[in-house]
Amino acid sequence: MSAIRSAGPTGQQDGKGRPAPGKGSPAGGPKQSTGRGTRQLPAWVFWPAAATILAFVLFAAVFPGAATAMFSAIQGNVINWFGWYYVAAVALFVAFSLWIGLSHYGDIKLGKDDDEPEFSVMSWFALLFAAGMGIGLVFFGVAEPLNHFASPRPGVEGTPIVLAQQAMTQTYLHWGLHAWAIYVVVGVSIAYAVHRKNRPISIRWTLEPLLGSKRVAGGWGNVIDVVALVGTLFGVATSLGLGVLQISAGLDQANILQATTMTQIGLILGIITLTIISVVSGVGRGMKWLSNTNLVLAALLMLVVLFTGPTLFLLREFVQSIGNYLQNVVGLTFNTLAFSGAEGEAWQAAWTTFYWGWWMSWAPFVGIFIARISKGRTVRQFVAGVLLVPTTVGFLWFAVMGGAAIHRELFGAGGLIGEDGSVDTEGALFTMLGSLPGGTLLTIGAVLLIAIFFITSADSGALVMGMISTGGDVEPKNWLRIFWALSAAAVAIVLLLANGLQAIQTAAILTAVPFSVVIILMCVATARAFHVEHETFMRAQRRLARDQLAAQVTERMQDSMQDSVQEHYQEHVAGQLHESVQEHVAEAVEAQLAERLATSVAPAAADTPSGAKNPARGSRPL
Repeated sequence: MSAIRSAGPTGQQDGKGRPAPGKGSPAGGPKQSTGRGTRQLPAWVFWPAAATILAFVLFAAVFPGAATAMFSAIQGNVINWFGWYYVAAVALFVAFSLWIGLSHYGDIKLGKDDDEPEFSVMSWFALLFAAGMGIGLVFFGVAEPLNHFASPRPGVEGTPIVLAQQAMTQTYLHWGLHAWAIYVVVGVSIAYAVHRKNRPISIRWTLEPLLGSKRVAGGWGNVIDVVALVGTLFGVATSLGLGVLQISAGLDQANILQATTMTQIGLILGIITLTIISVVSGVGRGMKWLSNTNLVLAALLMLVVLFTGPTLFLLREFVQSIGNYLQNVVGLTFNTLAFSGAEGEAWQAAWTTFYWGWWMSWAPFVGIFIARISKGRTVRQFVAGVLLVPTTVGFLWFAVMGGAAIHRELFGAGGLIGEDGSVDTEGALFTMLGSLPGGTLLTIGAVLLIAIFFITSADSGALVMGMISTGGDVEPKNWLRIFWALSAAAVAIVLLLANGLQAIQTAAILTAVPFSVVIILMCVATARAFHVEHETFMRAQRRLARDQLAAQVTERMQDSMQDSVQEHYQEHVAGQLHESVQEHVAEAVEAQLAERLATSVAPAAADTPSGAKNPARGSRPL
């Protein structure tokens, strides 16, 4: 995910590298920042967020027992109240994403009208693929399908084959279109504000169409950024906590280190130290190289499992599971397990509600990333790419990793599910890899994969939190990034000390509640902005059509009048010419007759004697 640092500044620049005036922003309005430390630290964003995080860390560290009890109470009571709300909210986000992508709003460009995409289609797909990979896929790739197979969702019954298929469908629900619809809402809102309206990279400016520039630039904007900042930090901490749980399980599986709480804390401190070194030394290219290497490692791991495992079964299962997912996705989208009692509430809180909260808290991070790489794309291209590419990647990953595990339980040696029906969530991946050829090497490779994901997620997460806390500085100061990296590590540590995985899930769900309201407001604000832009475009089109019609009518009238005048003129000229010709002909005829007459009289006069008189004129005879 560290590819966010290679996406490049989004602001227009002049020849000296300074931000150029934004075409879409009012005079004196906010401009994007492209240089390190060019923005002052907004006190009413950084300090409230920092104080909130510090208070949480101190409480959980000083009173771990009370923190554990609090998390258990929240998990068992408070979160149950938000299950229905999260289900409804995520359904809204899916509908909104499809609506803006399929409607006439899909033609709106995320940039100026003459902007071209910064990345080719294949490069853009590769970056979206990178966005779709992360610690979560590795952590849950084997564990989640196995958990749903061993302990199905309340109400799901049938043969093992039916349970296996439903397990894959439920996993696809949690990692498919719904997760990426949340990112579409946040990403398209940020991309429109940044690329179309030339606003800074900050969550607050996504609500400008709804709240107005003054409120967004003032106290309301500060509240929005604080909510986004705290939610993002807990989202990053959730990923770090899951990552270190699995790293310790892998090292234990390989007989390198025993999986204890102190080992996990030591791993967090060691890996976050590497992250800080990368920040201080400025090895941005090294982080990019690590990120690209990680994608290659993930692809290699998946291919090894695919071709050393039941290849044909996995390919068939991939296709069939997609069909089953599409067949049941609407019902699953709105399923709150309302008729399953306490069992349904507990299952919903542990799985669907946790995922929806995690995705919402992670949304500012992913949203900023996909927004920065999508300049010049239309809304329709953005929605299609963000929904389809990462979703397909995730489906393929779970079909191979989870499908191989389920195949082993159905047709192989088993051993991934305990006699009591439990699944070792942290160690299931390594148990499955250990049964394949070269199992030890694969286990070490998987540990390395998770560790690199840990480093890149912490580094990129600190960068994004630095952007938000500075109001949009694309290169926040090193001390600020180090502070947020250490804060995320501290939160992950106290969550592990409090109650491990359950505490991590509870924190992700609870901190996402405020930001979910912001995402809903983003839908309203983006719809309003798109409506205004579409109406402006339609008015311009109507004016253009009227002008063109008026021009055509004027041209036709001119042509008609010209033809009429020309015809009348031609008739008049023809009449005048005819009269003139007739006069000339008459004159010519008269002249010719006169000439002939003169010619005929002249010989007669020549024959008469000069002295004789004309009898006609002489005297009369006597």
